[in-house]
This record gives sequence, C-alpha cells and structure tokens, in this order.
Amino acid sequence: MFEVTVTTVISAAHHLSGYKGKCENNHGHNYKVEATVGSNDQDQTGLTLDFGILRKLLEQVAGKFDHSCLNDHPEFEKLNPSSENLARVIYQALKAAAEDYPVKVIRIRVWETEGSFVTYYE
Repeated sequence: MFEVTVTTVISAAHHLSGYKGKCENNHGHNYKVEATVGSNDQDQTGLTLDFGILRKLLEQVAGKFDHSCLNDHPEFEKLNPSSENLARVIYQALKAAAEDYPVKVIRIRVWETEGSFVTYYE
C-alpha cells in the first residue's frame, strides 16, 4: 500500500458549547490539516496520486472553513466544532471529493496547536 500525504493550514474561530473553561469563549486557531490517501496501485508515471491533486482537493474541502467561525457552518449546527468533529467533517468531504480518483482516504489529522492533534479514520 502506498500512502500520499499533504497538509494545509486554515485559520478559524470557534467556541465549545457545554465546555467548562476557556474554550467555551470564542477563540481561534491556526489549524494544520493533514490528509492521507492510499492505494495499492500506481498510474503509468508511477504515482499513486499527484501531490498537487490531493492538495487541491484538501484545500477545497478545508478552505471553506478558513477565516470563519466554525460554529456558523451548517456542518456544526448540531455538532460542537471540536478538532475531533472538524477532522471527521473534513474526512467525509474529502472522501466525496476524491471519488473520481483510485485512492481511499486513510486519515485526516487536525493539529490544533503545534503539539496537539487529533486523527480521524474509518
């Protein structure tokens, strides 16, 4: 199995309902979003999926959250915009966006800070 990974960064605000502490107040993060896809196959040039294609797909699905308040997006109408839920939402959107390519989304990693991240996979 080959895995291809790219990252992008989005800046977004959020607050966590029901959280007792500082995170219940509006605040922001520069989230690093890491996407990994995989396949056993390669194309005629020896690529599993071109980095540029994967980066473009990731930027399309994650970019909608850039410079916004996550709480204002329909995806988070009934979900707290935690890093865990952001990772799952991006995973599902990337899975749909990559349907035309011969790869499977393996995982999404969302870094809330330089030293803290969550990983979502199915």
